[in-house]
Amino acid sequence: MAQYMYGRNVAKQMLKDGKDIKGIYLSSNDKEIVAMAQKKKIPVYQGDRSRLTKLAGTDKHQGVVVEINEIKTYSVSDITSSVKDGEYGLIILCDELEDPHNLGAILRTADAVGANGVIFKKTNAVGLTPAVAKTSAGAISTVKCASVTNLSRTIDDLKKQGWWVVGADMNGQDYRTLKYDFHTVLVIGNEGKGISRLVKEKCDYIISLPMVGKITSLNASVSAGILMYSIFEKRFPL
Repeated sequence: MAQYMYGRNVAKQMLKDGKDIKGIYLSSNDKEIVAMAQKKKIPVYQGDRSRLTKLAGTDKHQGVVVEINEIKTYSVSDITSSVKDGEYGLIILCDELEDPHNLGAILRTADAVGANGVIFKKTNAVGLTPAVAKTSAGAISTVKCASVTNLSRTIDDLKKQGWWVVGADMNGQDYRTLKYDFHTVLVIGNEGKGISRLVKEKCDYIISLPMVGKITSLNASVSAGILMYSIFEKRFPL
């Protein structure tokens, strides 16, 4: 079944990666995208903004809509097998995130730090939607994503394979105290409820971001970004 993504950066990243694109819809002559599409022999269609809005389901398409087959997801084993010899893996596990902008931003940072993949639930959580694609700036097509039925069971399987689970929560040890010298599953909880009880019980460590201001919490994707780069800095210091 066809699916529509939108935004210039999303289109360029998908064209660059050679993803399975069925067609590009433009409301103006974007020479760069047209040239990339022609190089890949992908048809380009001109249409007015109202038609693109109807396809994208939003008017925030920047005049570019990409028609693709359903976005590919991966298995958890696809993600774990991508860890290079001699390196520690990093997986981001999203526990019922609901905001597509948070998931998109997490994908974008996951790509930046070279994370091996992102795992989220099939139900009660945001999936790989056009809004996620737009926010990810193309990372939706570069980061391996796995959609699973049961997070607790997935964690159990990962722990059997030697992965350690680190949950981000308000009541935990300072995130800077860990060295992250192990295969790491970083758990980011729901925007309102945080990490669910069952998932939290399976965490090997609970870490927190110190906050000395008057605000008591950070946006989920902001917290995830800080923690991902902390892990990156510990593993690849200057």
